[in-house]
Amino acid sequence: MSTLKIQFGQQVRELRRVQGITQEHLANAAGLTTESISNIERGIFGPRFENIEKLAQALNVDVKNLFEFDN
Repeated sequence: MSTLKIQFGQQVRELRRVQGITQEHLANAAGLTTESISNIERGIFGPRFENIEKLAQALNVDVKNLFEFDN
């Protein structure tokens, strides 16, 4: 698996958990499936650009915040 996909997924998961929302809630807010959110968070696949924008909007963060990884 790509390190970038794993880090991105971990960041999405962390932002979601900090906000106290479920994968299902995030999926509904972003117009994605719960399975897609799960796969993103586990680093199985990375979202397309338009879905990155949807995730940022649903999480109320700037797109750049999705790529701010703790290394």
